[in-house]
Parts: sequence; structure tokens; C-alpha cells
Amino acid sequence: MGATSRTRALLALAGCVLAAACARLPPVPSEQVVQAPSPNFDERRPNYVIIHQTSDDTADEALATLRDPERKVSAHYLIGRDGTLYQLVAEGRRAWHAGASYWGGDCDLNSASIGIELDNDGAEPFSELQIERLLRLLGELKERYSIPPANFIAHGDIAPGRKVDPSALFPWERLADAGYGLWCREPASTARPFDDVNLGLQVLGYSVAAPAAALAAFRRHFLGVESDAPPDGQDLDMLDCLIRQKLAPPAQP
Repeated sequence: MGATSRTRALLALAGCVLAAACARLPPVPSEQVVQAPSPNFDERRPNYVIIHQTSDDTADEALATLRDPERKVSAHYLIGRDGTLYQLVAEGRRAWHAGASYWGGDCDLNSASIGIELDNDGAEPFSELQIERLLRLLGELKERYSIPPANFIAHGDIAPGRKVDPSALFPWERLADAGYGLWCREPASTARPFDDVNLGLQVLGYSVAAPAAALAAFRRHFLGVESDAPPDGQDLDMLDCLIRQKLAPPAQP
């Protein structure tokens, strides 16, 4: 696809993202409803995996929070520093881990995702036992639900400014090498189809309601840094590389 055609495609995709409304569910009818159950249904199929960190000192502290009815927060899984895997909510049910969120036009990530909490205080490296167990779990989820590689994302990606987890120490490159997420090691400086960082962030999936927060979340995930510097060519090159990956047709088996 030529640069002009790609520019039009990117602008069209961004327009779709902008047009996507976070519509509320319609109210339940107030009049009498005739119940006519059908056997033709199944449980929801998650399309995203959202990775979090607990910011607690121990897995027991995290479990207490995630199981407290007053806190109203949960996740499907928690992985301890020692690699222990805890399941808190069935995969077919809606856990309360994403909160107010947005990614690629979807405004209710709780309803469309699996939430995984990692036992980590936010300032420490993630343990090898923990990452090994996470990779096995991600492999199971990807196979079970056919989740696209681009749909393994961070809590900070879907709630920029409000959430900053997992930290810049999280090994996204390692996950991407295993097929869970996007990554570009050395994006080429080629003729980009856009020169607007906000447009690139939108096409990748971010909300740019708070542009600086979105850029910081992007850098935390894809550059492994905490930075509030103005956007530059490195950001644009990385966005172009990631968008090319995201929009590329899937590889044939």
C-alpha cells in the first residue's frame, strides 16, 4: 500500500475511532416482560488481556483487596512473586479490573477482557517465576479465545493518567517475542503516512482525551521509559512501526 493510500486508511480508521460512541445500555423495560428462554447462547468470549500490577507488598494483601466486597475491585487471575497462580473470577464472567477505560473504540474493557494482576509493588523487577507462569497462562488464553497479539495490553494503556501499571520494568519485549503484544526493536526512519503523534496514538488504540498522559503511557509500554518530554521523531517512528504490525494481515499457517 502506498503512502497516500496508507494515510487515507489511517485517517479513516481514526475517524471510526472518534465516531465510536460509548453508549450506555438501554434501560430495562418498565412494563411486564414475557420470559421466553432460548437455549441458543453461550458465555462471553474475551477479546483482550489486560495486565496489571497490584502495588502491594504481598500476594496476601492483594488477595484481601481483590476479595473485599467493600472495595468492589477484582481480576480473573493473580500471579504471586513465587509464580503461584490464583483464579478469583471465572473467565466467562465480568471481573472489575479495568474501571473507566478505552481502547480502540471500546469503552467497557471489563466486559471484553481477562484481567491479570501481578504481585509487584511497582518499583521492583518482576520475578522470573512470575513471568514464566504469566507466559504459560497467556498461551492458554490466546489459544482458548483466539486473542490477537495486539490485544495483550496494559492497564496504563486503557486508562492513561489514571493508571500507570505495570511499570516500565515490565518485560513487554519478552511477551511480544512469545506472541503476546506488539514490539518494535529498531523502527526504521522511513516516509511516515502521518506526522501527528496524537493521530498515531489514536490509530494504535489510545484515548487522546489527555494527550500528554496517552503519550506517557505509550512510552512506558513501548519504550520502557517514564517521560513527559514533548513528542519527537522517535515516538513517530515507533508508532508507525507498531501500526504497520497491527494493520498487517495475519500470517498464513
